[in-house]
Parts: sequence; structure tokens; C-alpha cells
Amino acid sequence: MHFLWKKYAGSSLILRVTIALVAGVAVGLLGSQETVGWLAPLGDLLLRLLTFLIVPIVLFTLMVGVNQSREGSVGRIGRKVFVYYLVSTALAIIVGLAVASVFSPGSGMTLDDSASFSVPDNPGLTEVLLDIVPGNILEAFTELNMLGIIFTALVFGMALLKLRESGTERQSALGERLLEVLEALNEITLKVMTGVLHYVPIGVFAIVADTVSRQGMETLLSLGDMVLVLYLALGIQLALYCAGMRLFGVSLRAFFREARAPMATSFATQSSSGTLPLTINAANRLGIHKTIYGFSLPLGATLNMDGAAIRIAISAVFAANVIGAPLDFMSMVQIVLIGTLVSVGTAGVPGAGIIMIATVFAQVGLPIETVALLTAIDALVGMGCTSLNVTGDLVGTSIISRSEGGRLARAPSGAACGAESG
Repeated sequence: MHFLWKKYAGSSLILRVTIALVAGVAVGLLGSQETVGWLAPLGDLLLRLLTFLIVPIVLFTLMVGVNQSREGSVGRIGRKVFVYYLVSTALAIIVGLAVASVFSPGSGMTLDDSASFSVPDNPGLTEVLLDIVPGNILEAFTELNMLGIIFTALVFGMALLKLRESGTERQSALGERLLEVLEALNEITLKVMTGVLHYVPIGVFAIVADTVSRQGMETLLSLGDMVLVLYLALGIQLALYCAGMRLFGVSLRAFFREARAPMATSFATQSSSGTLPLTINAANRLGIHKTIYGFSLPLGATLNMDGAAIRIAISAVFAANVIGAPLDFMSMVQIVLIGTLVSVGTAGVPGAGIIMIATVFAQVGLPIETVALLTAIDALVGMGCTSLNVTGDLVGTSIISRSEGGRLARAPSGAACGAESG
């Protein structure tokens, strides 16, 4: 048993995750929900383990990262992150509209008048912005309010930086000791993550097998054109990511060597936030500074939803074709503008994808009932969209890292943390 464990632990993480994905699809197709359903708790355990790591990883990484940078760099990086996320989301919607307009998914289908769907309330942009400042720090942690956690880490991290740079010897000494404690806690968190990474392939296998056994090939074939068009658009967006990285001098080979594990895991789990520990691990292995990935990745897991943006665009064209009223140019412009803004206005809300689609549909006069049709392929579509969301976060982080060049105070360690993923 010890020999087998050493072989397993020493093998490539991405190889293990890939084998788990393929095996999960095979078991899901061959088995029924009754025979495969017992695997579901193993998948739930993976999601719990990854969620368990989110708060300490974001809190300690960002606080340590702020204290490894020059004063003023956090604001500069923050501006770049927001601009990148807005531009990439708008571009994703344009890509989705263009691809869907060419292939016209939904043409020839009819709307089932009996279809109904309950859309969660949209909290609005104002409420989301207010939630950035948590009324209770512990509540922000327990509810996984990512924006609130980022705000807390930034505020206390910058306060610690001021303490260390204060004129008095006593305050500077206290700040240095506290930073050492935070660095130790950060290293402990990475050690815990190393153990969790070994369980990832098992959880991925269980989640994929359970999902495929529930969805089956019938669902895929019934709305196959919608699924194919969406994955084509996701592929085009990925190609644009590659072009952007080449433009900024990011090595595509190095990027995908480290990005494969979070991409595959997010595909299986359909959770950007849940995959955050693996995405941070990949950024660390790429040699990106903590100040950058500690801010951009948690924020991206909440705000940056390129995959969901493509889904909005294609769903809108699909709904318009189903009711026999193709979108005109002005409706497409509306979808780009509204879809980009609503992706921020629904950040971190359960059922955010549904809210985004329903909000855009209401603005351009499309029937909400068509959302019920799309729920049949929710899992199949959600897998690809979430994987692109996570990829977009890491792409933006890599590009911003290259744009910063040598302006950060301390060079990133680039040391591997966690299981080998190359």
C-alpha cells in the first residue's frame, strides 16, 4: 500500500485529474443513477475541502502579498484588474453573439407554454457594492462573502504595512513580528493544500460520474446544437486569451502546464470559488507575485465571468430564434452593455447565471420561459463556462504580472506549493 501511495502521490496531478475525468464519463455513461449515485458524497467531500481552504488562502495570501509590495502598487494593480475584467467580459459577450448569429441555435424549436422557472431576486449593483464592506468580519468569513474577505485582507494588510513603516521602533518591531506570524500561517495553509490536492482526482471522478449518469446522452442530443455552439464560442475566447498572452510575452507552454489542473477541476466541479485554491497554486507555480494573484484571483472568482457572459449571449440568440424573432443590431448592443454590467451586479449570488440571463432577457424583451428550456443542459453548459471563468482569471493575472515587470518590491518565489502538476 505504501508503494502504491508513493506512486500515486509522485505522479503528475494533471495526469491524475485527466484520468479521473475520462473514467468518470465512462462510468457515468455505462451506469445508471441508482448504481452511480453512491459516489456523490465523495464529490461533495472535495467541494467541502476546497471551500474549507478559501478563507485562509485569500486572507493570508493577500495580507502577506500587500506587505511584500511597494506602497501604491496595490491601487495600480487594482485598476488594471478591474479594466481587464470589464474588457474581457464585454469581449466574451461579443464573441458569443457573433458565433450564435452565424450558427443560429434554437432555429426550428418551439416554446413549451407550460414551461416555468423561478428566477432568484436580483440584489442590484448598489447592494453588491455595499456588501464589499462587511457589517461583521466573522459573518463575511462564514458566508464566504469573497468581496468582504478581500476588503478585510486589504484593509488589515495595508494597516500592517503602515505599522511596519512607522517611525517608532516599537511599532515597527510589532509589525515585523506579526508579519512573520502571517507568513507562517500562509505556509501552513499551503501545506494543508498539498494534502487536499492529492484527493482532487478522486473527487473529480465522483462528481463527473454522478453528473453524467444524471444528465445522460439524451439531454445532450436534445439540445445538442446549443451545446456545440457554446463550446465553439468558449474555444474562440480561449484562442483570444492565447493571443493576448503572446502579446504580453507570457509563455503559453508554461501557462497551460500549470493551468490544466484548475481548468479540469473547475470543469468537473462547476465552481470558480471552489477551485480557487488550485488556481492560486497554479499562479504561485507560474512565479506570479502574491500581491497580484492574492487580489486578482479571489476577485475574479466573484466578478469575472467570461464563460457566463458567453452563455448569456448565446442564450439570448437561442431564445430569440425559438420565438422566431432574431435579434437586431441594437438589441445585440444592449446585450453587450447590460450583460457586462449585470455580471458585476449579481456577483456572488446563488443562481447568478440564471439571474444574469433573466435580467438580460427582460431588458431586450425575450421570454423568461425559455430559461426553463436551458435548464435541461445546465450542468453540461456550466462545466465549460466555469472552466473558462477560471482560465480567464489566471490569464488576466498572468498578463497583469507581465505588465508590472520589475515594479514589485520583492521577486516572486516561483516555488512549487502542493503536489506536482506539470
